[in-house]
Amino acid sequence: MFRSGYSTTTPVVKNLIIVNALMFLPVLLGTNIIAGTFDFTRHFALYYPGSEYFKPYQFVTHMFMHANIAHIFFNMFGLWMFGKVLEGVWGSKRFLFYYFFTGLGAAALHTFVNYLEIAPMQHSYVDFLANPSPDAFMAFIHKYSGFFNDFYPGVESKVNEFISSWQQNPGNQNFITETDDFIRQAIEARMNIPTVGASGAIFGVLLAFGMLFPNTELMLLFPPVPIKAKWFVIGYGCIELYSGFAEPGSNIAHFAHIGGMLFGFILIKYWNRTRKTFY
Repeated sequence: MFRSGYSTTTPVVKNLIIVNALMFLPVLLGTNIIAGTFDFTRHFALYYPGSEYFKPYQFVTHMFMHANIAHIFFNMFGLWMFGKVLEGVWGSKRFLFYYFFTGLGAAALHTFVNYLEIAPMQHSYVDFLANPSPDAFMAFIHKYSGFFNDFYPGVESKVNEFISSWQQNPGNQNFITETDDFIRQAIEARMNIPTVGASGAIFGVLLAFGMLFPNTELMLLFPPVPIKAKWFVIGYGCIELYSGFAEPGSNIAHFAHIGGMLFGFILIKYWNRTRKTFY
């Protein structure tokens, strides 16, 4: 792995790791706080703005929440490995600003991508309610089949049975009510998926390291071969971009990772718009 002159953990990196560890304790213990009534994930994870659980402060707090031990370990390892070098170069204030800027940028892009997926569904839902019919319902399910199959495996075969019954009794209002409830609950379920993790900011940190020290060699774990930081960052970014388009609805927020890199690149370019060096 990369070895630098910044062998000790710098203050901002150290405190970020401590706060992340403390916020992970309720998840690690598998319990809620305050007599079992306070759900950490429900309050501090990031929800889609249309969700009933969304709070503006979640754009910050979700950066200190993690899903499991592997999630927090690799994020904190990356923060420690690369963040202490950046803090040593930039100073604590600039590094802390960069960390939050990229983390918030990652959340913003992730939310925007979710909007591009959810908003058309909501519009189609309104159109369906304006003129509900068996054919309109089937068209809706086909249009968003990938989404529905993620939540309701085998949904199309079940819908076919339902539509067959509806077509035999098209004037029955109960069928319209059932389809209304089904679609609305599915959209709400999509909006109520929580997002947690410091990954967006960590990808911003990784991007900055690759820009400041492009020719520094890193040792990969799989396979165990050396690679220059610039190629590692570019390759990782391309993988995340491809995965974001190839795996819509994935449990991994690929566009949050891209957002951290994108906003990090913009900020570094802004800081150095009149200079030829990165620091």
